[in-house]
Amino acid sequence: PSIDVVFTLRESLKPNKNYMFYCQSCGDIVVDDRKFLRVLPLPSENWSDLVEEWCCHPDPFARSTLHPQHGDCFVGDTFFLLNSGNESHVPKSPIVICKRCKAILGETVSSDTIKYYVTEVIIQPAEGSFSPTPRSQFVQSIVAQCLLELSSAKSTFRFTIKGDNGKTYILIWLLNSDTLLVESLGSSSSHSDFTLFGDILTPSSGPVGTWNAVKVLYQPCIQCRNKELADAWENDMGVHPLKFPSETCLELLLILGLSTTSLPPSLRCMNSFQV
Repeated sequence: PSIDVVFTLRESLKPNKNYMFYCQSCGDIVVDDRKFLRVLPLPSENWSDLVEEWCCHPDPFARSTLHPQHGDCFVGDTFFLLNSGNESHVPKSPIVICKRCKAILGETVSSDTIKYYVTEVIIQPAEGSFSPTPRSQFVQSIVAQCLLELSSAKSTFRFTIKGDNGKTYILIWLLNSDTLLVESLGSSSSHSDFTLFGDILTPSSGPVGTWNAVKVLYQPCIQCRNKELADAWENDMGVHPLKFPSETCLELLLILGLSTTSLPPSLRCMNSFQV
């Protein structure tokens, strides 16, 4: 997808402009023609763990919660928080699903606050039209943008990919972000500005295309694999957690696995991590 379809996460929303939120899976309208008066970044989800290092008295924020007011949109590492007070229907279930395709879009944080995951919705200006994006390309583009933005802003290069069920699915180590892929595109559609890997199903003949990619090392943690390493990373303050729907975590693991198998056998591992 072009950069017009997949916005950069921190710059996707501007105050006093109208936007549409679409279900990424089916294109159904999730948020219709919404104008935000304030678009504010949220601190990382584990910010409260560091309060004791800065305060010489009991945590003054222990009972505080950050909920958007009417006209607000809060931007987290992997989600958007929206106030739902002006919507006619607020989900009663803790899980927010698409009315058409039943895909999980987010969760209800409170009676007037909804969290939408960045991997499940497409945001476009209200005056534009919806353009479908292949699921695999969208997920890898969004996750790559998350890794790039966080590594730049927080100087962290290790990440745990967690599901909404609290389980750790993948350990990711960002190796570099300046990889240039060169591949025969054939009749393949265009790629996003940042991808974890290229479309491995593209034909071997045709015009040559280039695009930027990020290179990562990873370890799967499903079925208790790499549990000791996962526990060590869990307690390491230098590791940043990223939370997505559990099904999306499995999708990402499949994407990474397909990328690994597309490499020559001698290049698939590095220091016990998969490439």
